[in-house]
Amino acid sequence: MRLDEAALDQSADDFGHLVHHRPWAVVEPGSVDDIATVVRHCQADGIPVAARGRGHGTFGQAQVAGGIAIDMASLRGIEVGADRAYVQAGVLWSGLLHATLPCGLAPPVLTDYLELSAGGTLASGGLGGTSHRYGAQADNVHELDVVTGTGERLTCSPRRHADLFHAALSGLGQCAIITRATVRLLPAPASVRRYRLSYPTLAALIMDQRTVVRDGRFDHVEGQVRPTGAGGWRYLLEAATFGGAADAGMPDVGIPDAGLLGDLSYTRGTEEVESLGYFDFLNRLAASVEDFTSIGEWARPHPWLNLLLPDSVTDGLVEDVLAHMTPADLGVSGVILLYPVRRRHLRTPLLRVPDEELAFLFALLKASSPGAEDPAAMVAANRTLYERARAAGGTQYPVGAVPMTHADWRRHFGAQWPRLETARRRYDPAGILTPGQGIF
Repeated sequence: MRLDEAALDQSADDFGHLVHHRPWAVVEPGSVDDIATVVRHCQADGIPVAARGRGHGTFGQAQVAGGIAIDMASLRGIEVGADRAYVQAGVLWSGLLHATLPCGLAPPVLTDYLELSAGGTLASGGLGGTSHRYGAQADNVHELDVVTGTGERLTCSPRRHADLFHAALSGLGQCAIITRATVRLLPAPASVRRYRLSYPTLAALIMDQRTVVRDGRFDHVEGQVRPTGAGGWRYLLEAATFGGAADAGMPDVGIPDAGLLGDLSYTRGTEEVESLGYFDFLNRLAASVEDFTSIGEWARPHPWLNLLLPDSVTDGLVEDVLAHMTPADLGVSGVILLYPVRRRHLRTPLLRVPDEELAFLFALLKASSPGAEDPAAMVAANRTLYERARAAGGTQYPVGAVPMTHADWRRHFGAQWPRLETARRRYDPAGILTPGQGIF
């Protein structure tokens, strides 16, 4: 147990740098039994407790005022099987890949940034460029080991303690602390053919995203809206096909597979095409993260907003948001993500998704850089846009900076609220787990 200022200060902050709730102590467990012991003591005395992975929340989600913060970084065990991996909660997705790729295997879905913990992303959902095909990371879990709010160690799956299994995945830490997950693995490609295509309009980008997701021509599909440098916006389709070792030597010029692109409406001559190794593709953000770290950008507030919009309203809503936004509003490191996922592949009950065939992840990943708005104004703008999206049938992917009331959370979970509430009463009757989410 740590009571020193450095440990307490670290746990009272996160990537968002917006909320600061200081714990009474930080526990660095040597084993899962240590976590169970701490939680039992906390439950007996009504002390709040929260597990912290990499601290990549943006609004105090894993913080705990006056309670116990459990640093999960020490739980780094990995076992690789024929078609699955047994991963402790503190394992980073980059670390899992280093263990599975030598075996020719990889998880079906990975977040763009690999330095996130398995426990943290599974408690939220975990979306990425292959989610249009395989769903969220939480949809690719066979089994979980958890510590409940009473300090009990349980193993749960769709057939064993199913109520707890479905309440832990995308359950935002409200019923149990995930300590280990059995995650699905698939054969890993050896190489990737990556395409970046520029579009003249937002409508053209979205139209092509719908096309390529529905026909499945690409293994990976994302999209971005980036500043042009002249005060406007550039619309990008980021897509990739996965291949074998023989594909790794393909040239980086020209379009050898024009059949993939010929019917798309991107601006001809803007193609950026490259072939690279699979891990290099997955770890493509590492260089920019290092660059922004060197100029202090990651130390600034990050009032991120992540929405899932119904297909039917995406064009109009996003177009209007961009019309009233300037590149300066994003900050130096800011970026806008926009890409579709297929509703039928998102099966985790507590991951709330609009009720249409396609939903679009619309993420405003803002930073309060010099020249950008005040962080408080950014958070207020997030709340306003969230309300607008909700009224149009959208949902929040709940890892951003959006002030939420208990009533908001009930509405967010909708028909699944009774599932979460019942599991909370059963597995955390004292209500001590993860208070930073503000759900109960």
